[in-house]
Amino acid sequence: MSGSAPAAPAETPAAQQLAAIDWQQPWLAGLRGSGERVAALWARGWTLHDALNIESSGAVHFVAQDELPAGKAYEQYIFESGCCPTRGNLHDFFNGLCWMHFPHTKLRLNQLQAAQIAADGIQPARGPVRDALTLFDENAALLCAPAPLWQALATRDWQRLFIDLRPLWADASLTVFGHALLEKLVTPRKAHTAHVYLMQAQAGDAHDLDAQVAASLDADTLSSKPFLPLPLLGVPLWWAANEDPGFYADRQVFRTPAAQPEGGAGQ
Repeated sequence: MSGSAPAAPAETPAAQQLAAIDWQQPWLAGLRGSGERVAALWARGWTLHDALNIESSGAVHFVAQDELPAGKAYEQYIFESGCCPTRGNLHDFFNGLCWMHFPHTKLRLNQLQAAQIAADGIQPARGPVRDALTLFDENAALLCAPAPLWQALATRDWQRLFIDLRPLWADASLTVFGHALLEKLVTPRKAHTAHVYLMQAQAGDAHDLDAQVAASLDADTLSSKPFLPLPLLGVPLWWAANEDPGFYADRQVFRTPAAQPEGGAGQ
C-alpha cells in the first residue's frame, strides 16, 4: 500500500481488468461477496496481495510475485513459507478467492504437490499425480447431484443429462473450483469445460464441501484421473441460450463418447 492517494478506479489497470467480470453469473455466486470487496480495494490502487490479505481466511499469506526465490518451485515455496506469490492479474485474483473459500482443499493440494516434489524433484515433465493436481487446481468443478445426473454425465449422454433429466438440476449444485476456469469464464464460451471431480459431494455449505473434498484427496485417487468433462454453459439455468434444445446439437462441444478425446468435452 502506497502512502500516496490511490488512482481513481477507472484509471487503474486493475479496474480495467475487473470491469469484464459479471458478478451476477451463477458460477460466481459463492465468490461474489468477498470477490467484490477485494476487487474494490484492488481497483482503488491497492496491490492485489494486500487486498486479498484483508479478506483472507489465513490459510496462506499473499505476497508479491517477486518474493518467490529464483529457482524455487511455486508450490514448494507455498508449502515451506505459508506465503502465496501473487501477480496483479485476474488469474491470481481468482486463485486468491479460491484460497479464501476452499482453504482446506487448497492446502491439501499444496501438500500433495510438495510431497511429489520431495519424492521426484522437479522433472521436465510432471508425473501423473502432479498433472492431476494441477488440473484440479486450475480446472475442477464440484458437483452435488442426484444419481441419474451422475450416470448421464459418466456416459456423456448429453440429451439425457441436459434435456430428459433437466428438472433434476433443481436438486443439484455445481461449484467451479478451478481458478483458471473462473478466469476463462470472464469471457464465457460454449466450449468452456470443467473437469468434474468424481466425488459425490454431500449437501452442505461451502465449509462442509471444502472439508469433504480435502479429506478425499490423496495421490492414489488423483493418479487415476478422477474427472468427468462437463461443458458449463450447458448447465440448466447457467446460460439463457441453453433453453433451446438445439443448443446441445453442437457436436464440437457436446461430443459423443466415441468422438471424445482424452481430457474433456471441449476446451
